[in-house]
Amino acid sequence: MTTEAFTAPGGVEGWTAPGFESVTEAFAGNFERCGEAGAAFAAYRDGELVVDLWGGTADPATGRPWRADTLQLVFSGAKGLTAACVLLLVERGLLDLESAAARYWPEFAAAGKDRITVGEILSHQARLPGVQQPFSTAELLDPEHMARLLAAQTPSDDPRAGFVYHALTWGWLTGELVRRVDGRTVGAFFAEKFAGPLGLDVWLGLPDEEHGRAATSLAGPGVLLPQDDDDDPLRVLVRNPLTTPDAPDLWNSAAFRRAQLPAVGAHVTARSIARFYACLARGGELDGVRVLKEATVELGRRELRRGTSPLWGSPMAYGAGYELRTEPALFGPPRDTFGHAGFGGSRHGAWPGERVGFSYAMNLVRAEFPDRRPLDLLDALHDAVRRRPTLSPAR
Repeated sequence: MTTEAFTAPGGVEGWTAPGFESVTEAFAGNFERCGEAGAAFAAYRDGELVVDLWGGTADPATGRPWRADTLQLVFSGAKGLTAACVLLLVERGLLDLESAAARYWPEFAAAGKDRITVGEILSHQARLPGVQQPFSTAELLDPEHMARLLAAQTPSDDPRAGFVYHALTWGWLTGELVRRVDGRTVGAFFAEKFAGPLGLDVWLGLPDEEHGRAATSLAGPGVLLPQDDDDDPLRVLVRNPLTTPDAPDLWNSAAFRRAQLPAVGAHVTARSIARFYACLARGGELDGVRVLKEATVELGRRELRRGTSPLWGSPMAYGAGYELRTEPALFGPPRDTFGHAGFGGSRHGAWPGERVGFSYAMNLVRAEFPDRRPLDLLDALHDAVRRRPTLSPAR
């Protein structure tokens, strides 16, 4: 397959395979119609890069343009990377989804948590959607400290807490499980077992020498929320310190970039995270490199819980850390989609039936639901895939 470089109107740059030109049109349309600041979108089909686009501004304050190697914080896009680490440990017999987390992390049994399973943690059923104990910003960026707080905490007895999105605590819980059975942080584990073998420019904990490539994340209208008093204890518990009025200063700080936050701390190029999901779409193998067994990938996307968020009223469906398809089709039209979205609009995932992996990363965090930016891109990508014959024979 051959690709050609181009520069499209509006400063969009990149590569596309023949037949995928409509994706470029959708990407450029995000700048023209949606006020996109800076962004990248990439997709692989059957192991071949078919879309690799970028454009706009990485840092509006300086005018620094978005380049081919610009790194973007994708917030909860990190969860899909961390889930792969947990699944590899399951594959090796070091973790079991049906076993109590306290089997591997004895302190976690405190305060009535002795029966909470690894699978329940991965699928947001641990009843620990927030941290009760006050903590500082420095403590927020210390996963081991936050894991200790959660180990001592009593799970919520609110009936609604049984299936509430654990935006930050999910990472401290899963990260500690990885550390307990392997000895390494999630960032170090992912770098050795996934990023290195697959050649990914993906970081859970960004080294100082790479900070110059990071885009500046921007908050759109309605993203930052005042911390007003609330009469609902569960809503108070799940308040997210990454949405406070001064949060962008934290997002873009060197300390946040360095921190290995398993739930929200990944800095990536869209090209690389699309490659990661392209590998999962092919059952855990890409370019002769196998990082997971096919059965392990299937285990990761097997549904563990489906329902409606009791706080926001939106549909939720989870496998072992991965978001699964729900009625809004946030990961594109195919029914077998799985992956993970990121706060404010980013979208990363796989279409196994089409053997496609994709990633949309942007620096303008928006509150709109649904956000048309990724949806229009995924619709265009799906149309192109349907029109174009398979690039190589199926396995």
